[in-house]
Amino acid sequence: MVMKKINLEKKKINNDLLIKYGFIKRNNSYCYEKNIMNNDFKVMIEIINNSMFVKIIDNAFNEEYLMSNIEDISGNFIGKLKDEYEGIIEDIIDKCCEYDVFECNESKMIINYLKEKYDGELEYLWDKYPEFGVCRNGKTRKWFIMIGKIEKDKIIGDSKEMVEIIDLHYDKDKILDIIDNKKIYPGYHMNKKSWITIILDGNNDFERIKELIDNSYLLSERR
Repeated sequence: MVMKKINLEKKKINNDLLIKYGFIKRNNSYCYEKNIMNNDFKVMIEIINNSMFVKIIDNAFNEEYLMSNIEDISGNFIGKLKDEYEGIIEDIIDKCCEYDVFECNESKMIINYLKEKYDGELEYLWDKYPEFGVCRNGKTRKWFIMIGKIEKDKIIGDSKEMVEIIDLHYDKDKILDIIDNKKIYPGYHMNKKSWITIILDGNNDFERIKELIDNSYLLSERR
């Protein structure tokens, strides 16, 4: 039986969330089954190495229902069938996947730090701009960090090179002392009186970055 591959562009599957959703781990894959259309059909989903594969089984014959793979087929019945199994796929992607848009090591280290210290997960609030994620203070629900990808000339110089950045809260009365326009810049797309931006180019002191993240978190508790 041939399984249809689902595109997961810029998405990373969280295996722990798959188990929570109801997937079963089998060797190197995660499998999920659910009866649909009044138990007449079954959707079978297998995830291997961040790739999702789907097939629809006709329960009456225990065979794959190949009509479900034909893109331009129409009709009331096939339309309901597709709506039902595609809804399941969308729900799995929504609940078990994370955006995977950041490439530089510093970004990944920061994301891990947010998880480990603050139990924080990035929220991608703008479908139009999936390259921007924010993390909230768990108590006040206010942002204390934004991670994004922008053209470098929006911060400095005239290069159109894409760079990854973080925006952080900083003390208003001290912000002029920390901005050097070499490693720390006025906040991009934020209030420049109380936000700073750091370009994640691999040349930063990560311990210093963690200190600035912690400071931003504390400031978000006061606002």
